[in-house]
Amino acid sequence: MIRVTVLYPNTEGSKFDLKYYIEKHMALVKARLDQHGLVRIEVDKGIGGADRTPAPFVCIGHLYFNSVQDVQKGLEAHGPELVSDVPNYTDIEPQIQISEIVSA
Repeated sequence: MIRVTVLYPNTEGSKFDLKYYIEKHMALVKARLDQHGLVRIEVDKGIGGADRTPAPFVCIGHLYFNSVQDVQKGLEAHGPELVSDVPNYTDIEPQIQISEIVSA
């Protein structure tokens, strides 16, 4: 299983519209990437660090696929459209990591 993790650092003074992200952006992601093997989506809302500090990330999105090839095909086909929607919900530059899940 492959997981694409999109992390939005909790930067002071930045904006992040979680409602838009869940209801509009992730709906767009699902609509575009389902045909490219998207298995499921998860969204984490940061609430704090273990030591009672602010969460290092305001939000983290997870996209699950069966193969890296599925991820690549989906992003090649729809990446520009998905990226162009980012300013509608945040001014944070997302960090993206593609991982292979090796243990659960």
